[in-house]
Amino acid sequence: MQYQLIDDFGRQVDYVRISVTDRCDFRCVYCMAEEMTFLPRHSIMSIEEIELVAKAFVALGVTRIRLTGGEPLVRRGLVENLHKIGKLEGLNELLITTNGSQLVRHAKTLKEAGVKRLNVSLDSLDEAKFTAMTRTGKLSQVLQGIDAAIEEGFERIKINAVVMRGSNDDEVLDLVDFARDKAIDIAFIEEMPLGNIQSHDRALTYCSSDDVREMIEQHYPLTHNPQKTAGPSRYYSMPNHKTQIGFISPHSHNFCSDCNRVRVTVEGRLLLCLGNEHSLDLMPILRSQPGQIVPLQEAIIAAMALKPEKHHFDLHEKPQILRFMNATGG
Repeated sequence: MQYQLIDDFGRQVDYVRISVTDRCDFRCVYCMAEEMTFLPRHSIMSIEEIELVAKAFVALGVTRIRLTGGEPLVRRGLVENLHKIGKLEGLNELLITTNGSQLVRHAKTLKEAGVKRLNVSLDSLDEAKFTAMTRTGKLSQVLQGIDAAIEEGFERIKINAVVMRGSNDDEVLDLVDFARDKAIDIAFIEEMPLGNIQSHDRALTYCSSDDVREMIEQHYPLTHNPQKTAGPSRYYSMPNHKTQIGFISPHSHNFCSDCNRVRVTVEGRLLLCLGNEHSLDLMPILRSQPGQIVPLQEAIIAAMALKPEKHHFDLHEKPQILRFMNATGG
């Protein structure tokens, strides 16, 4: 029997983001602290448990799964077993969000496993700024990874750039031109207030999507694309060019009213909202009834009643959500 996951506000959930690790080879300033303590192995879902969670959601009508982290491609055994998720009957799209550091090694295998779309985080094209924002990342490694992904011919590749005033807001046009040159898409993201960050004041570094769009439109006229996408981006096109520009605006243009997404953290916690703690721990079911899909499905269906109407992000207050983005799943 095929169920529909519908919350109390009539929104149908057909998209799930599953975090496969909280670990990452970068330490991006908006995502985590410089010194991190990661979860012990026994506290995170095994590859088999991740596969079961994916199977349960697809059986309930989910058609899109995005694997996130941390950096998903550092999870041992994931790439080798991705085909088990990619071949699930009823799944239309398997997607991955990555920092690009491992794409030279894994792009071909990801394509063969059924991954159709990639989101690659890239906040700066300047080596010094890139290092400052990622703390440990190497820009050349990411750029080579993007080229490797383009060569493999994924259906869609998109750059994600978190714009921070005084840090990389002067590179908006450079990033647009990079995407145009590569004939890929780009989305500009307002920083989300998750976890206590010591490196900067989010209220001071906040750069709204409207400000970013205004910068772009001084050089490239933008036309809104009204078609609904799977995620929260609002997309715009440029004349005579295939590159699309997206804006993810949790502050300036709240996207909660048509939210079709839930997240599963690497600890097996089903998060019903990015900006709230409304959640259900699936790990007890996964561990007490290993391999059993029915009790997992029943718990997921019941959890839809926990999905709130909207989040309440406030840049001027201490973050209400103390988990970092790497623990939430990007």
